[in-house]
This record gives sequence, structure tokens and C-alpha cells, in this order.
Amino acid sequence: HQKIKIIDISNFRIVKKSIDARDKKDVKIIYLVEFSSKNEEYLLKHGATTISQKLPQSIEEYLNGFKSKNTVDCVVVGSGPAGLFCALTLIKLGHRVIILERGKSVDERKSDIDHFNSSLQLNEESNVLFGEGGAGTFSDGKLNTNLHNEFIQIVLGEFHKYGADESILYDAKPHVGTDVLIKVLKNIRKDIEQLGGKYCFNTRLESVETRSDSLIKIKTNKGNIETKNLFLAIGHSARDTFEMLYNKGIKMESKIFSAGVRIEHLKEDIDFAQYGAFSKFLPSSSYKLSVDTCINRKLYTFCMCPGGYVINASSEEKAINVNGMSYSDRNNENSNSALLVNVEKEDLKSDHPLAGITFQRKYENLAYEISNSYLAPVQRFSDFKNNISSTDSKYIKPSIVSGYAYSNLHTCLPEYISKALIDGIEKMGKKIKGFDSGDAILTGVEMRSSSPVRILRDEKYNSLIKGIYPIGEGAGYAGGIVSSAIDGIRCACIFSDYIKQ
Repeated sequence: HQKIKIIDISNFRIVKKSIDARDKKDVKIIYLVEFSSKNEEYLLKHGATTISQKLPQSIEEYLNGFKSKNTVDCVVVGSGPAGLFCALTLIKLGHRVIILERGKSVDERKSDIDHFNSSLQLNEESNVLFGEGGAGTFSDGKLNTNLHNEFIQIVLGEFHKYGADESILYDAKPHVGTDVLIKVLKNIRKDIEQLGGKYCFNTRLESVETRSDSLIKIKTNKGNIETKNLFLAIGHSARDTFEMLYNKGIKMESKIFSAGVRIEHLKEDIDFAQYGAFSKFLPSSSYKLSVDTCINRKLYTFCMCPGGYVINASSEEKAINVNGMSYSDRNNENSNSALLVNVEKEDLKSDHPLAGITFQRKYENLAYEISNSYLAPVQRFSDFKNNISSTDSKYIKPSIVSGYAYSNLHTCLPEYISKALIDGIEKMGKKIKGFDSGDAILTGVEMRSSSPVRILRDEKYNSLIKGIYPIGEGAGYAGGIVSSAIDGIRCACIFSDYIKQ
């Protein structure tokens, strides 16, 4: 270890924090820090570098006082990350904004979810997938992305401004947690309303009216709204809205999505496999795996929730879909992640743009039929390999609070996905010790990791109907909280003729 002399430090901040656990006998926490110092020359000779440019940390910094020359009325459909960040940006650019949300406010939504978990009585308009904040609200709240651009720091800065912990600004794998996300959403709503924006909960988009390929009006379950500017941040599960838009002539196409199950292990087992003896001193560990399988397709993990829960994310009658979530402390006894295989166009056996929705529904319905209820089907991995129903799970208790039914997941999965799961989990066991344990719990089915539909748009975010702007994950242009938020910001800026190159 090299020690260098640093004097007169000021403006100190952590830029990046990560854990290097490649050597389990010498696990390191790595910090990249930024500061000012009077002995700059000395530090530069010992490996320090100067900062060339500080990225904007907020929407205001990015816009730097810019206002749109043409203030107009805008309607944003959906209050997930794409819709919220689009609305925030539009308002700061001077536009008048109404946000339509088919579900309820986040506190009312949480009550409906709690009621579903205890009674298995589903509210199709207010659940894990529909309501204020979108599907990401009841998740791990991961804020990492594969994108690399200046908007990432803006999104992280805004989440911190509205209540997320400062660590999201520098953690290599930032997350918020459902409990904190709820507070963040309420703070964003309060700010939007103070700036003149209007929320309309329990308000579902039912139709769009056009004239000469231009939008003139929308119809909701609460009445009509005249508007020439509609931003569609509808999320990946608004199936009725996709169907309505398709019937109205909005051009769209099917796209690759993924399907599979959730896998659970004891958190302490995963932590020890990742960090060795250091695991008791470190935060809950995460992983990201991808392996080639015997069906010539990859099996990969997605939305890993350290110390989290599997949740029932059903949104339609007699259909089961699951997801994962965690609270900010990530301290449940289990860790889980999705195990997914891509669903290609040839698997859909149809060229219809909505064929992916038909595929999802088929297997979600089959999962429901196992117990003829919303009890999620679960199975030990050893039983899954042997294609026999499980009857108990002594070592790992399934974490899904809405309840579960021991069963055989082969009955609600395509055969090719079952084969990929068996082969892929065993290969993943060579990367993380114990991952392929026969006691690992599989819960099905997970069909909503991304949208199966892409609504076509041009370089200015316009659909083929002028005035309709599809954005975010539901429109097929993002894959998570951060990328969806970025898509919303960019759309609002391009709409207002303001985008930095």
C-alpha cells in the first residue's frame, strides 16, 4: 500500500465505491474520491488526476435556465420513471402538465397490495404493476444501467434530492428499496403539484382521437381531454392500452422479451460464496450471471434482490406473474433473482405485434391453474430436475408473502425454458458455490421483465401519429428505472427543441 501526503483537503466527496471480491482471502472496498488540495503538483505525480468537467447533477443544472419558446399543454400517461421524469422536465421547461395514472396514489396502492397478500383478492387497477410509481416501486429499486451518458448522474441526483440516500450517487450498484421509493414518489408528486402540474389517479386512457394523422383528443374513464401532445409512459403491462392503440392504427411491432422463474437461496449462503469470511462485515451481496445452455440460448439472472422477497406481481384475473423486491436494508433471510431465457419471434408462432402478450398470458394462466388460485407455484430445484412435484422445503422457506403452492413448474413453462433452467442453473453452480443446490427454491412464473411490444417512433420521439410520444420501458425503448427516466427526460427536451449534443 502506498501512502501519500495530502494536506489542506476541501470539497471532499466520494465519486465511486465498489467491492473487489475476486480473491476471497483479500476482499477490498475500493473508493474513488474527489477533493481540492493545495499540494496539487505532488498529488499529480503520485497518480491523482485533474477533473476535466463536472457533470450536471439535476434537471435544473442540465437545462441551466432554458425555457421552451412555445409553452403548451401536455398530457403524460403513466407515473412510472419515464412518465415522472418526462413530466418534471416538461414543467421545468415551462409547459403545463397533467399526469394520468390508471392506478391509485402510492399509499392507497400499498394498502391494496397488502390486502391482496392477505386475501388473494386482486384489484386489477391497483397492484404491484399498476399505480403511482409504476412497476419499479415494488422492486429492489436498482439504479444501475448499461447506458453511459450524462443523464445518469442527473437521474441519480434527482432521486437523492427527493429522499434517496446519498450513497446512490457513488455506489457502483446503487439501489433505493421499496420503503424509500415510496417516500421519494410522494416528494416528487408534491414538487410537481407545487410547480403547477396536476395528478389524476384512477384515470385510465381508453381511446385517442386523431384528424389527418394528428392527435386532437383523448378519452379516459373520467371524460375527454383535448390535447395535441400525449406522452405514453404506459409501462410493460398495460395490455389493454396496447390493444387499444393497435386498433387505433398506432404502428407497433413485437420484440424479444424474456421468461422464466425466480430462484431463492439463503442470503448467508450467497454472501459467504461471494465474500468468504468477510461476508459478516459487508453488505448483502449481489450477483449477475449468464451462461450458455444446451438449447443454444443463454440463461441469465435479472433484477437480483439481495436480502429480498419474491412477490406476487399479478395484474389480471386468473393469471400469476412474480417479481422480486427488497427494502433499503436488504436484510431478509433469503436472496433471489429472476432466471430468464429470451423469447424469440419464432417462439411466438405469429407475426402479430401483440403475439408476445398472448404468449405471456398462456403461461401465467397455467401457473394460476395449478392451484386454481393466486398461490404462486414453488418447487425445489432437485425436484424440478427430476420433473416431480415438491411437497415441502425444509432448508429454505419461500419468501412470497401472498402464499405458495408446492407443485411442478414444468406444467407452466415452455419445455425449452425448463431445459435451459436445469442446464443453466448447474452451470451457474460452477460460478457461485451452492447456486445449484437441490434445496434452492424456484417460484413461477416471471413473464414481465420487459415489454413484449415496441411502439414505433422517429428520432424526435413521435409515433406515426403526430403528437403521440411513446416513451420508457412500455414503449420498448428502456429496460429499468434509470434508462426509463432518461428516456423521459430526453423526450421532453427534444420536444422542447433543447438537447445538448
